[in-house]
Formats: sequence, C-alpha cells, structure tokens
Amino acid sequence: MPDDPGGNQHSGGVMAARLLVESQEWCVGEYTCTAGPSDRPFEERHEHVTIAAVVEGSFTYRGDTGRAILHPGAFLFGNFGSCYQCGHDHSTGDRCIAFHFAPEYFSEVAASVAGSSQFKFPSAMMPAVSKVLPWFVQIEARVSTSDRLEIDEAVPGIMEAVVGAVSNSTPTRVQVSAREERRIGEVLRYIELHAENAVDLVALSRVAAMSKYHFLRTFRRTVGMTPYQFVLSVRMRRAAVRLATSTESVSAIALDVGFGDLSTFNRRFKDVFGVSPMAYRGHERVN
Repeated sequence: MPDDPGGNQHSGGVMAARLLVESQEWCVGEYTCTAGPSDRPFEERHEHVTIAAVVEGSFTYRGDTGRAILHPGAFLFGNFGSCYQCGHDHSTGDRCIAFHFAPEYFSEVAASVAGSSQFKFPSAMMPAVSKVLPWFVQIEARVSTSDRLEIDEAVPGIMEAVVGAVSNSTPTRVQVSAREERRIGEVLRYIELHAENAVDLVALSRVAAMSKYHFLRTFRRTVGMTPYQFVLSVRMRRAAVRLATSTESVSAIALDVGFGDLSTFNRRFKDVFGVSPMAYRGHERVN
C-alpha cells in the first residue's frame, strides 16, 4: 500500500494494512493501528492523494494543512507530497478505510468538480457529512461482493462528493460532442454483446478511446445512468424475459445473464422489480 492515513509506524505500536481493492489509478485499504500515548510518532510523507474515513478510535494528525483530532465518522485528507505525523496522545488504537489516488487522476476529477486541476485540500479533516458518508459505507460493505464495475464507478463518486463538499462547488457540466456520442454508442453496443461477461471500466473506456474518468462522466451525461446501471438493466431485462418465458431454474438464468452467485442476483432483481425472481415468474409467466 502507498501510505497510511493514521499511525503507520510508532515505537511499540503495530499497524496492520489490508488491501481491499485496487486499480491503476487508486487503491482502497483498511488500516488498523494499536499505538497508544506512550508510542512516539515520526514524520512520514503522503505518496498519493489520500481520503480516509475513521471507523474506530481517535488520533492526532499534524501536516501542511494544520493539526486535527480525528475521530469516528471524520474524514482525513492528505495532499500529495506533504509530510505529516500521526499520534495517539489520548487513546490507543484506530481503524480507517483509506482511499489513495494517483495525483494525475485526482487532478482530473478535481478539475471537473472544483474548477481547477491544482485543487488541494485546505484542511486536514472534515466531520462526517450526509452526502459523503454513504459512499464510504457502500465501499466498505460491498467491496468483497459487488461487481467490479460498480466499485470502479463508486470511487470517483467519493472524490466528487468530498471535493464538492470541501470546495462548495458543483461539478462542471460535460459537453458531449458528436464524436463522443458516437463512441458512447459503440460502448452501448459492446455492453449489449458482452453483458453476461465481467465488464470493467478499463475495457469500456478503451472501447470509447477515452480516459476512464472522462468516459464515466460522458457516459452518465449521454445515457442518463452509469455504465454499471446500464449493464445491470440489460442483465435484469434478459433475466426477466427468461423467467417469464422459460422453465429454466433461477440459478441457471442468474449465471447465464452475468451474475456470479444466486444471492446477489436475487437481491438485485428485487431492487429492480420489487419482488423475488420466483414471485415475478409466478405473476408474469407466459404459458
């Protein structure tokens, strides 16, 4: 992992890092620290842009943007290249979920939200706010079970929400050109042909010949939903038709349309149609 949101190395303290998910531009990790008041912190450096959610415990952070006491529900910000210290002056241990972003990728997102690719966090900490916290909960709860495309979309959403909250800005509207519309059309066709397979943001952005973030913004602007939502809609539509017109088992249909396990399919299907697959079949079955 690149760098640690709170208490990487302390005399006597132990910090355990666990990688949750990663891509070329970012990674998400869980950090658990056992350092306490008697452990001495030392200076470290943020090797990436960091946004971390404090899940348990508290600690102090000192960096280029000042000093802050981090507590459960708070968010820690680390600017690329800045030096910092973390300590446990008043308590022992903490646990954080940290997002580390490549500087170039963060700059691309910041330019669209804050209006400047040079955006830096002006402070070290932000308390929990309603429009940011759900993103972290989604990642922590779904990182081991969700479709990879869904996670790839959620991560820039976290950046947009955080930067927007800090800068009090609204995202810049994306102007879609005729050429971009054509490329998005090619992606839509690609998804229709491959929806039953594992589809990720890397493959889709390559089809569109765009950077991943630019593709995601352009797709949302053009189609009115995210790529994952469109993939899900294709899978759900196909599954519903087969439930209504065949006697195939629900598990066979779930696997064929692109779901890796039955429980995920059942949950997603009910989210979309309001009933379980079996209940849907009982009501909509065409004899």
